[in-house]
Amino acid sequence: MTSTLIIGAGSAGCVLAARLSADPARSVRVFEAGPVYRTMGELPVELLDPGHLPVGPESRVVWRYPGNLVRGKLIGGSGSINGSYFIRPPAADFAAWSAVAGPRWSFESVLPVFCDLEHDLDFGNAPGHGVAGPIPISRTSDFTAFSAEFAERCAAAGFTEIPDLNTPTGFEQPRSTPSKSGGCIRQKRPPILGSPGVPDVEPARFADVFARLGANHTEGFGTVPLAVSRGRRAGPAFTHLYPAMGRPNLTVTSDTMVTRLVLRGTRVIGVEWARGRERGRTYADQTVLCAGAVESAALLIRSGIGPEPLLRSLGVPIVRPAPVGAWCTDHPEIGVEFPDDEPGEPAVPLEYVLEIGDLELRPYTPMFTPGLRRIGVALMHPESTGELTLVSADPTVPAHVDQRYLRSERDRARLRDGVALTADLLGRRIGPIDDAWLHANLGTSQHLSGTCRMGPAHDERAVVDEQGRVHGIEALTVADLSVVPVPLGRGPQATTVMLAAAIADHAGV
Repeated sequence: MTSTLIIGAGSAGCVLAARLSADPARSVRVFEAGPVYRTMGELPVELLDPGHLPVGPESRVVWRYPGNLVRGKLIGGSGSINGSYFIRPPAADFAAWSAVAGPRWSFESVLPVFCDLEHDLDFGNAPGHGVAGPIPISRTSDFTAFSAEFAERCAAAGFTEIPDLNTPTGFEQPRSTPSKSGGCIRQKRPPILGSPGVPDVEPARFADVFARLGANHTEGFGTVPLAVSRGRRAGPAFTHLYPAMGRPNLTVTSDTMVTRLVLRGTRVIGVEWARGRERGRTYADQTVLCAGAVESAALLIRSGIGPEPLLRSLGVPIVRPAPVGAWCTDHPEIGVEFPDDEPGEPAVPLEYVLEIGDLELRPYTPMFTPGLRRIGVALMHPESTGELTLVSADPTVPAHVDQRYLRSERDRARLRDGVALTADLLGRRIGPIDDAWLHANLGTSQHLSGTCRMGPAHDERAVVDEQGRVHGIEALTVADLSVVPVPLGRGPQATTVMLAAAIADHAGV
């Protein structure tokens, strides 16, 4: 019988499988619902290109959910299709996390895990960094014209350039950066943003917005740390799972949808699965869900672990009542668009970001709509929370996520301020920025988390304990973004791999 069965070969599953199978006495099996290319040489070339986002309607490697939610459905999961953004959350996020779930998730506890994972090609020898880990981290040095102009406008507005967005709070920033914003525009042509040149902006004009957003001296703009190696996307499949695929104690099975957990009383002893027309069961001593914030939660609910009213409505026998799907969070994002006749340049989607308060401004390099440039204004610590539910116990029917964005007046106010700041930065007029305008331009950052929140057993919102073990259920762990109990101030990829590594290294898994 398998020692550890991992559900999902996404970002977390790749890390977990590699670390657990390093013990030759442990047999590890991974079920992935999407395709698994046996070697890196078999990967479609577009999946190696960090500038290519295969999420359009023609893509066959994504899960699709109502509300325009997509997730990677292949080896490496979303880490195989994302923009390679790899920024650690700020220390304050881990203070909030550990306040909910315990000291294991304090910044002091997780920093060594981040350091062990990374091989920072720019700042690896700086304090609070690593140079010997499996994940290569680098920053763009040859910017697109749009990114470079955005950085110049940030500097002209009085924002500080942050050499390394991954430098931990309390550590001195590196004295030099691998590249500077000035002089990086690669093509001599009129500025993209439409004015005669980069404006000589008076920093004082932003003072009111700064005050409302709670900006402080640690915030500013900087180049995005990227999980990229020699121009190729270096997601966890690349850095973790493929190097381990030859181990005799590791088996990775593709195109296998796990439909339900098999329980004996309150102990998980295996899973039921579907592979084309084939149906079967696989048994294991331990089962770990790494299917992501949507599918891990959906699998628990289909297996009788979830809110009682929902289970009764679905006709699913109740194994254990649990608040699965409640209080989930994501990053609402407003797209500020403006015309541009110049085509997009081949590049990673984000080369720079501007951080102010709990907003992140994202000058996207691709044109999602031909002829329109976009700057995303993302709210990183929203008050509004969402809910994941199932409309059917049939595993082929997608889960539904009600994001409940913008229900909080504070969230709406901060996004309005962020849009106004963006308009000033661009030297453009936008408005009126009322609630109707916000809803008309509202999108999602695709960063869902918290559907199986971490916390102590007495916490009415908690599904798993601080080790990811499901409360009241034996031999079942969740190790992906679904367990994160607080909104994250940065995109979640770096947190996902850290989380999986930290849980894998615990002897109880």
